[in-house]
Amino acid sequence: MPLLAMRDIVKLFPGVRALDGVDLEVREGEVHCLLGQNGAGKSTLIKTLAGAHQPDGGEIVWRGEPVTLPSPVAALKLGIATMYQELDLIPSLSVAENIFLGHERARFGFTRPSSARAATAKLLSRLGHAEISPHTEVGELSAAGQQLVSMARALAHDAKLIVADEPTAALASDEVDNLFRIIGELTEQGVAVVYISHRLEEIRRIGDRVTVIKDGRTVAANLDAREAATSDLVDLMAGRKVQTAFREAGEGAVEFGDVLLEVQGLSREGEFRDISFTARAGEIVGLAGLVGAGRSEVLETIFGARKADAGTVSVAGKQIRPGSVAAAVKAGVGLAPEERKSQALLLDMSVTHNVTLASLAEYSTAGFSQQGREWRDAHSTLEKLDLRPADPRRIVRTLSGGNQQKAVVARWLVHGCRVLLLDEPTRGVDVGARAELYRLIHELAASGVAIVLVSSEIPEVLGLSDRVLVLRDGDLLVDRPAGELTEADVLDMVMEGSAA
Repeated sequence: MPLLAMRDIVKLFPGVRALDGVDLEVREGEVHCLLGQNGAGKSTLIKTLAGAHQPDGGEIVWRGEPVTLPSPVAALKLGIATMYQELDLIPSLSVAENIFLGHERARFGFTRPSSARAATAKLLSRLGHAEISPHTEVGELSAAGQQLVSMARALAHDAKLIVADEPTAALASDEVDNLFRIIGELTEQGVAVVYISHRLEEIRRIGDRVTVIKDGRTVAANLDAREAATSDLVDLMAGRKVQTAFREAGEGAVEFGDVLLEVQGLSREGEFRDISFTARAGEIVGLAGLVGAGRSEVLETIFGARKADAGTVSVAGKQIRPGSVAAAVKAGVGLAPEERKSQALLLDMSVTHNVTLASLAEYSTAGFSQQGREWRDAHSTLEKLDLRPADPRRIVRTLSGGNQQKAVVARWLVHGCRVLLLDEPTRGVDVGARAELYRLIHELAASGVAIVLVSSEIPEVLGLSDRVLVLRDGDLLVDRPAGELTEADVLDMVMEGSAA
């Protein structure tokens, strides 16, 4: 009998079928690896298992009995603990306080900090790290130390199954070895681990069985982790050729013009190294790679939001001052960031104010704003982008994700940008709005704008781009025409680290 069986799990979100019949079976004492591209449904599946999402179909069976998990607390009580990639620890609290947060040790209604600290010391000793003090603030620990605290918290709940989501993403090689040692000891004690990683070499080292999901469906289940060929796993994750819809969206694009953006030897310690490329007028350059490969950091450094340790950025042949957003904007560079709601938009202000935000000086005379001209310019640009509803006075918060993205792009068109940096432009956008954004991106390129595009969806990068850069762990592996690469090629590079 499996410890856990998730059968035909369905999860719906507005406009999206995130899970469309996923099966997952986990045995006691095994490391079961869950593979899939970004957007395949892995995060939704583990959040469903953790009680953070409620399934819209299918069943969860625990030790032979169907169960419901109405909350994360219910999952923990059952023995299911989740270590998310973005660790949900509180930096200002001590190690012991984090481990027992929400189930504090108490007697007669009074908490017992000394008891929590003693139990924490035992847990850390069990994990081979007795040197970590229960008194230490978590924010003072390294990434590896925080990972250990997260695992100790799982053990404090007497977890029978631990879900580890990209646990090695921020660890050095010796720290990875220690983590694998700990996982091996836990599985020997009967604890099961669902292990999520994009690094296939890790699957070989630590995994017992593998399940692959794609587009919200299970495409292969219970493969032998050590016998499954890398090429087969990559093919299962890719599963299809690039969709022609992307190409059709770009038909009629003009020939490329002069080089508008030139990046030379750009480096930032701990994030990326020696990145060099160009983008010409009318060209779309795509950056492919896993989350954490350095893609967003490269865009933010070009835009001046981060300061490079080495290298230069030039626009139309003129080098711009590093680490200065104002200098980048003045040179004609615009950025639509990944987190548009928190990093780009003033959600409680009108569309007009958001669209003209980068150009306020142009709408001001003697300290007074020219609201009429500001409104007209915003309205004219938004009409071209087909914003819906077409009301510049509307509060941005009330727009759909796709229309919020259009408002961000409109800001840079009003400002007259020559280089547009797009970070995950279709994130959180429904299928219909995606098609509109694809059309918009190609129309911008046809008008002579140089576009640098980041997307976690490899088909999207290949389909939209004229040229593709592949990044892995901060290194630029290849710079090739998109037509020379397949989805399987890119997957192989980002997961194995070898250039095709």
